Amino acid sequence: MKQDILWAQAMQSSVGTFVPELWQVVQKRRETPYTYTLTLTPPENTRFHFVPGQFNMLYLFGVGEVPISISSDPAQPDRLGHTIRAVGSVTRPLVALKPGAMVGVRGPFGRGWPIEEAKGKDVVIVGGGIGLAPLRPVIYHILRHRDDYGHLTLLYGARTPNELLYRRELKRWGGRFDMHVLVTVDRGVAGWHGNVGVVTTLFRQAERFFDPDNTIGLICGPEIMMRFTVREFQDRGVSNERIYLSMERNMKCGQGMCGHCQFGPLFVCKDGPVYTYEEIEPYFEVKEL
Repeated sequence: MKQDILWAQAMQSSVGTFVPELWQVVQKRRETPYTYTLTLTPPENTRFHFVPGQFNMLYLFGVGEVPISISSDPAQPDRLGHTIRAVGSVTRPLVALKPGAMVGVRGPFGRGWPIEEAKGKDVVIVGGGIGLAPLRPVIYHILRHRDDYGHLTLLYGARTPNELLYRRELKRWGGRFDMHVLVTVDRGVAGWHGNVGVVTTLFRQAERFFDPDNTIGLICGPEIMMRFTVREFQDRGVSNERIYLSMERNMKCGQGMCGHCQFGPLFVCKDGPVYTYEEIEPYFEVKEL
């Protein structure tokens, strides 16, 4: 497939698969109380290209390494964005970095979103919480090549309004005439006048925006949320081979060598992280796999 060719080209032009290369933090932006976006720039003469949906391994000297999705515009590979939630022994020191600090980068790794297969089709993107970060590059790509795609719909949910990512962009995207944006939160607070409920409740409003027979669904979020989102697509007639999920779980080495991310017979870092539901259906419903 052409998508696999693009993936191979991105891998061939990567900064390296074994040895981290030093990139500099040039901007840090707080997204939520525990989530930050770091923008990195490469050393001189570094050529970096990635496909929306791929990830990098970020290395902090003396601390460790962690896989983080690339969340920035693929058309601007010299300003690489990673949205990071401070929840672990590596991510907490990462988000504490200030502009001027250096970070080791390996990548890009993995199979990305089906940007070629989606051409000419309606695209429905469903994100939950920090799951919007791996989806953000494909939104940039579609908006940059808007005439190549059909209707574009974004459904996004978070637990509270304070945990919504990219709020300025959500507002800007929602103001466009060529994109439908619906946002919800699990729990409303004083001053919130939007939708309240899990993200799957937005399908009742969104179903008029897409043709199920000509739709590609892209999903990223907690596994329980993705499971119920798949059912919403299925109930509306979107076939399993046109439902894509990003299964970013337990990755450690980025190359399928350590076995941490094994998912049935698959290795998420190497075979994914993006899969069609048809590919992973036998394993997706198995508890604790």
